[in-house]
Amino acid sequence: MKVGVIGGGPAGIIAAGFAGSRGKNVTLIERNDRLGKKLFITGKGRCNITNASSIEDFFDNIITNKEFLYSSFYSFTNEDILKLLASYGLKVKVERGNRVFPISDKSSDVIKAFQKFLINNNVKVLLNKRVIKVNKTNNHFLLEFQDNTIDYFDKLIIATGGKSYPSTGSTGDGYNFAKNFGHSIIPLKPSLVPIVIEENFVKELQGLSLRNVKLTSVVDNKIINEEFGEMIFTHYGISGPIVLSTSNVLNKYLNKKINLYVDLKPALNKEKLDKRILRDFEKFNNKQIKNGLNELLPAKLIPVVLNISSVNEVKSINQVTREERLRLVNTIKNLPLTFKRFRPLEEAIVTSGGVATNEINPSTMESKLVPGLFFCGEIIDVDGLTGGYNLQIAYSTGYLAGMHV
Repeated sequence: MKVGVIGGGPAGIIAAGFAGSRGKNVTLIERNDRLGKKLFITGKGRCNITNASSIEDFFDNIITNKEFLYSSFYSFTNEDILKLLASYGLKVKVERGNRVFPISDKSSDVIKAFQKFLINNNVKVLLNKRVIKVNKTNNHFLLEFQDNTIDYFDKLIIATGGKSYPSTGSTGDGYNFAKNFGHSIIPLKPSLVPIVIEENFVKELQGLSLRNVKLTSVVDNKIINEEFGEMIFTHYGISGPIVLSTSNVLNKYLNKKINLYVDLKPALNKEKLDKRILRDFEKFNNKQIKNGLNELLPAKLIPVVLNISSVNEVKSINQVTREERLRLVNTIKNLPLTFKRFRPLEEAIVTSGGVATNEINPSTMESKLVPGLFFCGEIIDVDGLTGGYNLQIAYSTGYLAGMHV
């Protein structure tokens, strides 16, 4: 049986390798000059391979259509992908948040292990080969390529990824192929993406990185999400791990007014923070207030916090009123940011939306509309938070497609 796999990312690689392990004649077709181009840049070039949490915990970190993934996650787990990579010489380490990385901190080492996996299972790899059209005729899939060649396959797996990071080849071709076969495409939205903020003061804070802060999302006066960790201010707004995770949750509230609040000192309640500020005020009693907060806040942040608190930055500390001090406490615990929009889909780590899950068999990844057609990875309408969860979706769905094709 001749099997075609379109897309040489993690989902396509796993699908092709396991189809090959079952004796199928497999061709993996990749439009780029190398496999796993997007994989090279994950985890800031270190490749966050997966997450070491229990599979049960995985479902708490899947935002869209987690029920669809039960069969795939339990069929090919995080332990399975690590065993596979270990069998091809890759050694790994577990870091904060149970994130798993190669010991070398080089994503290229992960790619090398995957390449050995493909060679070992006799997968033919075609690079620099872009599919422009797919049809099914006489129980065969006909693929037309950009170089004017054609090829036929008995079964077809589409693993073309989403539409984020188009420079890696994820330009949305697979959605057109799926539509051509009659599949519904859930509208695409950016997920795990930086946020544009209304307030102009973010420009003054550009490049400021904050650790151990809490980001709270409020929609219609209700708290809908809280994230604790690191964030960074940019010229347009905010980014960083807790911002990317927040974006995944906010996706469902884009038609409503969204307010964000940063707790700059989550380890201190308001009473303890007030006592801390009083101690600093005693220490710097004769200084201007803008020079009396350096031990509490980053220098860039002090004028912004004072302005929001309506406290004159040149006021002498010994003249600051109790009301002004309490306003300062409140601002430090609730630095207000107004959500404007997400950055473009092209800047997102993951694409939310894609081929409708109710048109795919969750136990095999085969299309319910077109026999012999399979989908896996980011092209499907499933996505999760940062931390290796989205890559595990690719491996697990790729495994089912490869084993059932």
